[in-house]
Amino acid sequence: MRLRGLLLTLVLLFSLVLTQPASATRGGARVVHEEWLGERLVELTVRSSAVGRDVGVRLLVPRNWSRFPHREWPTLYLLHGCCDGDVGYRSWTNNTDVEELTEDSDIMVVMPEAGPAGFYSDWLEGPGWETFHLTELRRLLERRYRSGDDRAVAGLSMGGFGALSYAARHPGFFEAAASYSGVVHTTYQGETGISLVRWLLEAYSLDPDDLWGDPVTHARVWAAHNPYDLAKRLRGTPVYLSTGNGQPGPLDPPDAAPDDLERLLGEQSVALAERLRQVHVPVRTDFYGPGRHTWPYWERALHRSLPMLERAMCHGPC
Repeated sequence: MRLRGLLLTLVLLFSLVLTQPASATRGGARVVHEEWLGERLVELTVRSSAVGRDVGVRLLVPRNWSRFPHREWPTLYLLHGCCDGDVGYRSWTNNTDVEELTEDSDIMVVMPEAGPAGFYSDWLEGPGWETFHLTELRRLLERRYRSGDDRAVAGLSMGGFGALSYAARHPGFFEAAASYSGVVHTTYQGETGISLVRWLLEAYSLDPDDLWGDPVTHARVWAAHNPYDLAKRLRGTPVYLSTGNGQPGPLDPPDAAPDDLERLLGEQSVALAERLRQVHVPVRTDFYGPGRHTWPYWERALHRSLPMLERAMCHGPC
């Protein structure tokens, strides 16, 4: 009787495993919805184990993607900034000409969601954005959309942090990295006396300690994500830094006021550029002076940096 009971238990357990979805047994991510918005632009809903919910991703495939079904494509990860709710993954296509800009390039552009203030990290208490982007989503893109292993990464503001933090934390994963008005020195306080990262998290009613912990007692965790502290790990990775100084510039309305956020981020980028040069990291800077924290400057920065990113991904012109 005991043997029969054991056998019955094993059969029931085996049946339960067979009837569970793949994500429940193996973890990872899978596409639960795919919608083509044009010949090249596709919007995905991805179910992520690391994040714990469905996540949006927009993807621009190369124009010849369908003509070469066995070809793998160099891939640019283009990261959004803070404060767009859960639709930040649409911000690059909604606010810039990235689709037209890459029309003649043989590259894939991936624009993933990272939460309104997710900071491209696996939180100590919360979602695992880094695991989603660099493990789950990467595997899914390789398997289903033929993304190759030649990659570059760029982002604005919080996404600028993500671009440089990811590149430094995973040497060799990206061939080049670019930050536009990025949060590239997370413990830099300037005149405010409070970390910009913690201020943003509190503005969203989030517990700042859930991200990397307290900046004093968990100083090593903060340093392990901070591009400034990780500068040496960017050796061999070309870096592009672009920022304004917060004063109204040529792409701002005539009555625009000075922008303290861009001024602060400009100071961070200048500090990082100096640090990168100290540790012999190849860095190109576009510190263009007057300019606020707005989309026209980030669109221009993408135009100016894309040739460098393409050369790194494609080992020459794409």
